[in-house]
Amino acid sequence: MSDSSLTPDIFARLRETAGIALDEQSRFSDLTTLHLGGKPRLTVQCESTAAAVSAVTALDAANIALLIVGGGSNLVVADGQLDLVAVVMAQDALEIDLDTGLVCAGAGVVWDEVVAATVAAGLGGIECLSGIPGSTGATPVQNVGAYGAEISDVLTRVRLLDRSTGAVEWVAASELDLGYRHSNLKFTSRGVVLEVELQLNVDGLSAPLRFGELARGLGASEPSQRWPVADVREQVLKLRRGKGMVVDPADHDTWSAGSFFTNPVVDDALADSVREQVRAIRGESDAERMPRFPAGQGTSKLSAAWLIDRAGFDKGFPNESAPARLSTKHTLALTNRGTAQTADLVDLARTVRDGVREKFGVTLVPEPVWVGVSID
Repeated sequence: MSDSSLTPDIFARLRETAGIALDEQSRFSDLTTLHLGGKPRLTVQCESTAAAVSAVTALDAANIALLIVGGGSNLVVADGQLDLVAVVMAQDALEIDLDTGLVCAGAGVVWDEVVAATVAAGLGGIECLSGIPGSTGATPVQNVGAYGAEISDVLTRVRLLDRSTGAVEWVAASELDLGYRHSNLKFTSRGVVLEVELQLNVDGLSAPLRFGELARGLGASEPSQRWPVADVREQVLKLRRGKGMVVDPADHDTWSAGSFFTNPVVDDALADSVREQVRAIRGESDAERMPRFPAGQGTSKLSAAWLIDRAGFDKGFPNESAPARLSTKHTLALTNRGTAQTADLVDLARTVRDGVREKFGVTLVPEPVWVGVSID
């Protein structure tokens, strides 16, 4: 519970801190790519690492609830007045060493600007992560990934503020328990990412191409072939735009949190059962095309988008007049058509999750962070 008795004093101290700007008007609908969410008690914009440390430690010391916000691309926030402070990471320092391929970026740098700058510099390793919305500081928290690549492939360390002690230190990537869309920072609030360090390659070629659609689009003739980084970035952006996955304020298909559900990892027996159900309903050829990848120890990873589609949810579901709909370009994106409230999106998410579970026995898990609201 927040301590409102200390609020005026703390806010006055924040106002006097260099690198901090206070905003009492913004809503989470202004701060998120879903354009949804109510009003925080205050929005604190931090334009430097020192400012971010000062803001978080002061608010924690006063027992005032806070939410770290980067690009707001992975948040589902409740409607109404929220009893918390939004701390917006706006540190935009970016250093690129062309000789070693070492990259250091502030948590507030727009992620795609990091990708664009490194590709322009001829560095390879994150070109497949082009077009992903949000800020750099969020990338290690959920181990951002796309088209066969993940941030864990190139992440060396992160600079963290430990909220329990106030200590600021560099932490090796190996200590973050990085997995599929997961780290030990996600959902824990134990640390705040201040800076990110990446090790890229300097030969101008991409990471090995691991995603079939991307490789085919580039004309790659062999598995895991490497390609000029600029060509890979261009193709990735083309693919993402075709799915409404590159933010465009004029296109409601991009008013989303990107891929809303993670690809489920299930027991092989359940994966077999799903395939048999599809075979019975849609025929042999569709069953054999079911995306399925070994996930270790008797498990398989399935495609959430494929399951949603085969469960009967078409692009644009439920209808043209609905305020929250599946994207008209990609069934894995849940979108705000311009007039939605968070409750509308939550209802849609539940409908899709429950429909897939009823059809196939697979429970889809949302990828975004939920604030003040739950799918359950």
